[in-house]
Amino acid sequence: MPWAQAREEARRLGARGGCSGARAVPLGGALGAVLARDLTALVGVPPHDAAAMDGYAVAGPGPEWTVLGRVLAGAVGAAEAVGRLLHGQAVEIATGAQVPDGTDAVLPYEHAVVSPAGGAPPDGRERVSGEIAPGRHVRRAGEDTFAGDTVVPAGTTVTPALVGLAASLGHDTLLVRRPRADVLVTGDEIAVSGRPGAGRVRDAIGPMLPGIAASSGAELVGEPRLLKDGLEPMSAALRAVRDAGTDVLVVCGASSKGPADHLRAALSAVGATVVVDGVACRPGHPQLLAYLGRPGVTGGPGGWPGAPAGPGGTDNPVPASADTPGTVVVGLPGNPNAALAAAATLLIPALRAMAGGPEADTALPPSMRVKGAVQPHAHDTRLVAVRVAGGQAEPVGYDRPGSLRGAALADAYAVIPPGWSGPHAALLWLPR
Repeated sequence: MPWAQAREEARRLGARGGCSGARAVPLGGALGAVLARDLTALVGVPPHDAAAMDGYAVAGPGPEWTVLGRVLAGAVGAAEAVGRLLHGQAVEIATGAQVPDGTDAVLPYEHAVVSPAGGAPPDGRERVSGEIAPGRHVRRAGEDTFAGDTVVPAGTTVTPALVGLAASLGHDTLLVRRPRADVLVTGDEIAVSGRPGAGRVRDAIGPMLPGIAASSGAELVGEPRLLKDGLEPMSAALRAVRDAGTDVLVVCGASSKGPADHLRAALSAVGATVVVDGVACRPGHPQLLAYLGRPGVTGGPGGWPGAPAGPGGTDNPVPASADTPGTVVVGLPGNPNAALAAAATLLIPALRAMAGGPEADTALPPSMRVKGAVQPHAHDTRLVAVRVAGGQAEPVGYDRPGSLRGAALADAYAVIPPGWSGPHAALLWLPR
């Protein structure tokens, strides 16, 4: 399948399925997720008339006021205890403190002249003088946001600033969409820690998937799991994630057509529907996209009631449809750079569409001039790792399917379709 079409199929499948539901999570746990509903203000900002500077809250035009006392931020009832200020009266006040009723302005310390020590007036109170402008350095209640206002629309990605805003509006939790993904790493030759021994290789795909998921507004349900090669272990794993209602299953290293690659046969055994079987891109050609349907009906390998049992077992799903795709399966190649390219092609678009968030960061340029000579492939789209600097995208090299060295040095993949003649190319920005 052409590369651009495969990405669109992934986006459509993610949008059709959505994630398993919106969840209310604590503010600190919402980062990177997508708002499931509009963020509204539970309180106004500021919630009361407040001082914007340290100094004196004054009533009347001045130029001199009698100081009645002091109001500090967080002092409950301090402003009410002072009562309403009358013309010619003032209180010393801290930034953020609630100003008493009747306050016309705040006179900052640096602009105030205080009656000299030892020169107390006949009433024994301190006096302050200076020039003010009405309303100066006073933040009125609701000046920024009124209680009940819609502040941020649903579909917005939660950032640190949005978390802080939600807290200021009185929220302790946010209702978000965050797809949940499970990861299976296949291959009897895989080592998950330390230096691999003879005939073994260190898993480089599993460790990068939590970051890829998080950057796409998703989360893993646990650590990536190592799965032994074999049709039955793969079929059992597919049935388990389908029955658990997992949004996405990422299978690493079984999407090719070698003797130890059992994903296609297992998908057939459990009645899955394959949407993408191979993508015309380099690296990452042997990638796969499918959906499992939803649990609940026994049947045969096609998933239809009454069909004969297949080799993967008899627990088959309700027939998958465009409206109920159930668990989405993304098969990634076993070579690490090919897996990253495949994740950028199928996994990331599907996850972002499930979450209901933007397809890409609109703050990043979608295309750029490519520096140097890049040769297109005759039939496949090339994904070339590039570093962005000075308004240009420069290939970094080290782009073999089995090496992440180039991708680790890069900012994006430059998308080089067949027949490309340059100099500009679309950019597929790598997860951060």
